[in-house]
Amino acid sequence: MFKNYTINQTTLPLDMDQFISETDVVFAVHSLVEAIPQKLFHQLEQPLGRPAYHPKMMLKVILYAYTQKVFSGRRMEFLLEDSYRMRWLANHEQISYRTINRFRRQETTAQLLAEAFVLFRRQLITNQVIENEAIFIDGTKIEADARKFSFVWRKSTNRYETMLDKKSEQFYQKLYE
Repeated sequence: MFKNYTINQTTLPLDMDQFISETDVVFAVHSLVEAIPQKLFHQLEQPLGRPAYHPKMMLKVILYAYTQKVFSGRRMEFLLEDSYRMRWLANHEQISYRTINRFRRQETTAQLLAEAFVLFRRQLITNQVIENEAIFIDGTKIEADARKFSFVWRKSTNRYETMLDKKSEQFYQKLYE
């Protein structure tokens, strides 16, 4: 005996967020973008032409795709069709890869991403996930033979740590103003 299986039966759509775990990264991306000041999104508003997708939605889609190691516009479009997490962030909108890429190319989008970076860092410090002194070095490549110049020296990391922290604070203050 099998369970009843009928694909053509009419069903009502359910809220997608009930299928997503409360600790999922999609909610972190959602809360991060919602915390960005509204005035930054008004810079993207155009008075003429067809109404555009909301920049909050576009930013959520892009940031979530980045967390999934997806950087191509076409792959993001595929994720919008395939992933219910992306569908939930996009409110069931089907966004083309051209629209995603046009949004990413705008100069104000770079400002939004910078604001998201600073805000995310502040949220992590506030929630005590990281310390204010935390420094993250990415892109470090260590080769198997460990030659003299194949890794980052600890002394140079310590020397630039204070400078990076000052730059980050200045950048945050500039964006906060």
